[in-house]
Amino acid sequence: MPQFGWSSVVDILLVALVFYGLFRLFQGTQAVALLRGILVIALLFLFAASRFTAFGWLLRNAAPIILVAIPVVFQPELRRALERLGRSAPFLTGRSSRETSAQRAIHEVILAVETLARERTGALIVFEGDTGLEEHIESGERVDADVSARLLLTIFFPGTPLHDGAVIIRGDRVIAAACVLPLTNRDLADSSLGTRHRAAVGITEQNDALAVIVSEETGIISVARGGRIARRLDTQRLRTILQAFHKPRRFFGTGVSSS
Repeated sequence: MPQFGWSSVVDILLVALVFYGLFRLFQGTQAVALLRGILVIALLFLFAASRFTAFGWLLRNAAPIILVAIPVVFQPELRRALERLGRSAPFLTGRSSRETSAQRAIHEVILAVETLARERTGALIVFEGDTGLEEHIESGERVDADVSARLLLTIFFPGTPLHDGAVIIRGDRVIAAACVLPLTNRDLADSSLGTRHRAAVGITEQNDALAVIVSEETGIISVARGGRIARRLDTQRLRTILQAFHKPRRFFGTGVSSS
């Protein structure tokens, strides 16, 4: 205790800040549970090393295996977390360029949705959030093209091979089409809502994605977020929601606007 001074306080605060930053960095990914597990193992290791010889030996020998398994098992989550860290440093990235790309993508989606609603062509467009949708992307066909109204209209044109399923957009890129999404098990308020609406609610129940739905029967535009659905939107309201969704996330705070 006589050696405990301001340097020790600063040391403890720095360690706490590092752990806080890691939790914020990995927020919205499965790696959060991993970090909690690491903390539990570290505490067990410290306790066992001082009390139990055999148990301490087991943890010491398991630690290298765990460290090797972490980047292998959680590679997608680690990649997305590093991408979030990169996006949080505006002096290292062209924020104005990203915002311009997002606005262009929103404009193209709005143009496509207007036409789809007018012609009563069913569509389901999912915007990826911080939590990746790779497992759902793999269920469809890779596209990896710039977002454009013409591309979306072509994909959802009735009779084309890719029209029956969801389009997944990451940033300003159409990543995949004809993707299969999980259906919600909840009873929706409107019994007339079909598979597209149930899939939109289902995917947004599991992560922070946003889904835009155009009804094939009525041409009504809807948006699902956080397991909830808003219906009968006009294009101006849709634009506002999409712009809020694409606002830059902050590293030490979610910065995510609710829609």
